[in-house]
Amino acid sequence: MSGFTRFNLSPFLIKSLQTQNIAKPMEIQERLIPAILNGKDVIGQSQTGSGKTLAYLLPILTKIDPEKNYIQAIITAPTRELAEQIYQESQKLLGGEDTPSIRVKRVTGGIERSRTVTGAFSPHVIVATPGRLKDVAQSQMLDVHQAKMLVVDEADQMLDMGFIEDIDPIAALMPDDLQMLVFSATIPESLQPFLQKYMNAPKHAHVKPREATPASITHHFIPLKHRDRTEVTVQLSGMIRPYLAIIFTSTKEDADLVFDEMIKAGFQAEVLHGGLPPRQRKQVMRRLRSLEVQYLVATDLAARGMDIEGVSHVINHSLPSELEYYIHRVGRSARAGETGEAFTFVEKDEYPVVRKLKDKGIPLTFSELKKDGLSAADIPWRNRSWQKGSEFSPQIPKRPKKIKPGYKKKAKRMMEQEQRKRNKRK
Repeated sequence: MSGFTRFNLSPFLIKSLQTQNIAKPMEIQERLIPAILNGKDVIGQSQTGSGKTLAYLLPILTKIDPEKNYIQAIITAPTRELAEQIYQESQKLLGGEDTPSIRVKRVTGGIERSRTVTGAFSPHVIVATPGRLKDVAQSQMLDVHQAKMLVVDEADQMLDMGFIEDIDPIAALMPDDLQMLVFSATIPESLQPFLQKYMNAPKHAHVKPREATPASITHHFIPLKHRDRTEVTVQLSGMIRPYLAIIFTSTKEDADLVFDEMIKAGFQAEVLHGGLPPRQRKQVMRRLRSLEVQYLVATDLAARGMDIEGVSHVINHSLPSELEYYIHRVGRSARAGETGEAFTFVEKDEYPVVRKLKDKGIPLTFSELKKDGLSAADIPWRNRSWQKGSEFSPQIPKRPKKIKPGYKKKAKRMMEQEQRKRNKRK
């Protein structure tokens, strides 16, 4: 036996995979599907695009008993868009012939409360955002007491957004023999108390990428030299010819500002961040799918889990707060064998962060942004006193042959000034 037939999945799922031309399991699926089918708790640690969604959907749908009229599995995701994507994947798997009547329901902030009522026919699987799930569960609009499987997808992002606090009381309502499936790109130490509270000897599969980012991505780092980030972002946008470009900002406020300037400049642009009302976010996703958008200005919610097709360019208006997010951002491009380009604006005090990216295996290319386009530039710290592995190397005056009075005090004062500058950057 080969492919997915080795896993003892339901026959209708094998047929569905064949219809979608999915023949070979990815590494995270190879390592975790058997454990999930055997009822074990699992932690799947891998990057976006590694096949995590099928790693839990296939065994969950296999284990569902369609004859039982109650919720048997709950899948949680940090954003409505990711929840919708998971729901659509489940519908692809359930869309073939001879498929049992397994009911999957969305419970997200974009759906009216009245439509989440269980009714005569309970869903077997719930795909939900944590806040809305907590809302409907505590108001007894959904009965989660018999659901024995709980998925926490993008767990580190859940933690960052404060959603673990919403999941915790839901998990407490579920059976004692709950099977918890946690998937995430990283497993931060602050997530451990939650995992230890609900998981029993979980199988941990950490799938490391063969390379930090696809080799088909070209990474351009552009020194700002104190120019306005938004102005140069708009300028660069007019120089590239993207099929679809994502412009990443670190805050919702910056996203709105860049979007406004892009519209003023006449670009086909949209903005996507957590502060938008549900209806507007749905409209943005619809326009993306119908290829009506050439530039998407977004915060990091678009970098994790969501599958946005056709991204040819990524522009980092600013570096993300976490280095891992750089990898997730640029990984939106160069998918399915295509090439991609990533452009990142950096100030001089951000060079240590760029050095860390280099240490992670990111190939560095520095470019100068001029009025007529980009030109190659030397690595800015080359032939300077930057030392590998250190975040700064202060410039102190060379010791003169004839020591003048006050030399030691002057050297000490310059060292202290450099240290104060370093502390401000932290």
